[in-house]
Amino acid sequence: MQARSFLAIAALLLVVMPSVAQASASAVPRMPVRIRATIEKFDNKMLTVKTEEGDELTLAVTPKTNISGVTARKLTDIKPNDFIGVTAMEGTDKKLHATEVHIFPEAMRGTGEGQHPLDKGPESSMTDAAVAGEVDSADGKTFTLRYNNKATGTVSSTNIDISPAIPVVAFTPGDPSLLQLGAHTVMFVLKEEDGDLIALNIVAEKDGVRPPM
Repeated sequence: MQARSFLAIAALLLVVMPSVAQASASAVPRMPVRIRATIEKFDNKMLTVKTEEGDELTLAVTPKTNISGVTARKLTDIKPNDFIGVTAMEGTDKKLHATEVHIFPEAMRGTGEGQHPLDKGPESSMTDAAVAGEVDSADGKTFTLRYNNKATGTVSSTNIDISPAIPVVAFTPGDPSLLQLGAHTVMFVLKEEDGDLIALNIVAEKDGVRPPM
């Protein structure tokens, strides 16, 4: 039960929290934001990272900080009715093409369900939905994903091309031992009233598998 709760929090933050294009100690607002960064130092309480934009941040890691890793999967591991999250970009053909996929455990079905804009580019999105069908495509598979559309109160579906070359991962429980020098992370950070930065959730590289979100 603890592992399920742990992973649910990690995945929920991945799909619903806002992102920042630039992350610096002065720019992080007083609400959780997503930051992609590489670990530079960790002393069991304070974590120093360098963001994708080159900014250095120092964050507090507390006993309440959720830490998880990811494990590698393959396109063939995606089965009918699986609940998955797909980051995608709209191509020049106006179709959605996946850039990464994460497979949710059954206990997390429905987490973040729907299709949301993402910060990977002007035409990027995250779709969290059930696999309703698949057909062969020129570069892999085209998956039909079905989800409850909260805006309309109806069931919606979308088609996304997924190549066997793109990363497919599954969430796995982690601990502070994953916070190693050079590890790639996706984290969610809160700025306190006194300006201190608190790491609420960290998804870290594990066994060479990076969080692709």
